[in-house]
Amino acid sequence: MKEKQLVEIEDLQKLCEQGTFSLKLNWDTLRSRVGKAGEDFFYYEGNKLVGYMAIYDFGGKIELCGMVHPHYRRQGIFTKLVKKALQTAKKREPRAILLNAPAKSESAKMFLATLPCRFDMAEYQMQWQETELTDYEGVTLRPSNEEDRDLEIQLDVDCFGFLQHEATSYYKLLKEEGLNTLVIVYEEQAVGKIRVEESDGEAWIYGFAITPAFQGKGIGRKVLKQVILEQQKKGNPIYLEVEATNPAALKLYESCGFKSYHQQDYYVYLGSDPISQHLL
Repeated sequence: MKEKQLVEIEDLQKLCEQGTFSLKLNWDTLRSRVGKAGEDFFYYEGNKLVGYMAIYDFGGKIELCGMVHPHYRRQGIFTKLVKKALQTAKKREPRAILLNAPAKSESAKMFLATLPCRFDMAEYQMQWQETELTDYEGVTLRPSNEEDRDLEIQLDVDCFGFLQHEATSYYKLLKEEGLNTLVIVYEEQAVGKIRVEESDGEAWIYGFAITPAFQGKGIGRKVLKQVILEQQKKGNPIYLEVEATNPAALKLYESCGFKSYHQQDYYVYLGSDPISQHLL
């Protein structure tokens, strides 16, 4: 991807959303792809970007998310992009391919109805609202290093359902993309991780996990409050994402002042052939 294409993607995203829903394009990942190829698919009319599709590799699962300019829809552009993305995704032999669509996008629902897929889960995008924060001492955060490799991999296995080889592959991918993780330390022991990405005046929280043996001790709440306070000092609005099927995490975030503002729906692709007859 070229630097210029990042600007084109951002402009197209604004046109497609128009304040009614939010596309999940994982901008921290997109920025790391400049100079690389194979993960992004573009459709141009002349010199104008009118269609875009990205694939995101999360260990054993691959997510697809894309968009088409409102004036160029119903011309088969999105179908062509999906075909190309599925071809690439299937070659990696993932456990699942997920199609990501904003819950409020009627055009996305209509398209998904033509594919062999089923609804899998909903994910809430949340933003922190001004809330008084207390009782956040007793844990510390430090940058991860090579000695934390096994811990980070095991946390993805224990907390996010990765298989061991998937977690190892995902760990390597994050390092290659330059996405840095913070290690959570409690009573001089590394017990978890969290990633905070700052970009365009916003802060996003990802990969927040506490090792099972230390869950239920209030560590996660203290960590979250520390991150919020640090970003609040910088003047950054703070965002995160949580699956609707994770009520414990949802309750934790809400107790610290996060409110849901968008919902993303995920559909599992069921086709065995990346060039399914449903896309012809």
